[in-house]
Amino acid sequence: MTTPDYRRSPLHAEHLRLGARIVPFAGWEMPVQYAGILDEHRAVRTACGVFDISHMGQIFVTGADAASWLDGMLSGHLSAMPEGTSLYTFLLNEAGGVIDDLIAYRLGDDRFLLIVNASMVATDITWLQNHLRGEVELDDQSDAHAAIAVQGPDAAVVAKTMLAATGGEMPERNAVTRIATEAGTVYLCGTGYTGEPGFELVCPADVGRDWFRRALDAGATPCGLGARDSLRLEMGYPLNGSDLSPERSPLAAGLGFFVDLKKGNFIGRDALLKQKEEGLSEKLAGIEMLDKGPPPRPGYALLSDGTEVATLCSGSLSPSLGTGIGMAYLPLTLSKIDTPLELDIRGKRFAVRVAKKPFYRPAH
Repeated sequence: MTTPDYRRSPLHAEHLRLGARIVPFAGWEMPVQYAGILDEHRAVRTACGVFDISHMGQIFVTGADAASWLDGMLSGHLSAMPEGTSLYTFLLNEAGGVIDDLIAYRLGDDRFLLIVNASMVATDITWLQNHLRGEVELDDQSDAHAAIAVQGPDAAVVAKTMLAATGGEMPERNAVTRIATEAGTVYLCGTGYTGEPGFELVCPADVGRDWFRRALDAGATPCGLGARDSLRLEMGYPLNGSDLSPERSPLAAGLGFFVDLKKGNFIGRDALLKQKEEGLSEKLAGIEMLDKGPPPRPGYALLSDGTEVATLCSGSLSPSLGTGIGMAYLPLTLSKIDTPLELDIRGKRFAVRVAKKPFYRPAH
């Protein structure tokens, strides 16, 4: 499949070689599946899978004022981060709404790497540039890098084989390490989007295919966007643009843990403080189907006593649980666990309940 005006990953030829089904996603042509979403999902839950995440953006922030400036731009306390660690955090607007959710890695006293969502790279860069102050430099190196995610209970075993020739090893959770190679620096990040052990590897674009093949040769199963979505949804991880938006805050999304209101001023802080003072009117809640039926999808209506009260932000079949799950912003009065609701799927109503997140808890 060829889609006009869409970008291609440095691993595109490898996806075609493996027989992937390619679809448009966030301005890119990306693999949605290889052998099948269910098989790929199970591979990550029981063994190890490898994903192409080269569509994600990589923005380096450097300078003597980088840490303090980022404290004012993001919801987390970046100046308090030890070197070699990561932090999940938010880029907010003045109203406290989410522009993007991202992971920040501290590479040194005055050097950070921001991994941002593919569809938001240009927006994020423009927002950050418009708020630059002090001794800070932004360097968007998204085009210069490829990235893969190795995820699953066997990730450490796969990593040992993949990295044997480099002297590197799988980083601890939420840590970041670097490997110097002839092709350039490779970043190993102890983060992921599946709930399983693993790491993400960011490397120069021209060797991305080599690293992907190393993962395959070490026993990892190639996995596409379909499995990535079902895996993250089972964990209750939000998707920007669906579960997160500029109109809603991290507090409403139940992600206040990643907002440091005590560190000092940052964009959106005043609005969040006001929300805390006045109280929230809605909450991002988990939804679990009780009836057998078609998989829930984003946009489906939720009803209480016959009245529409919300729409699904995310929805899919959970391969691990064998039932449909989703997330929706519900009025607080309806957000209590086990509250009964109905889901409208193409004109037919199915019984659902408000469920605790994560929907699935890995054994490790």
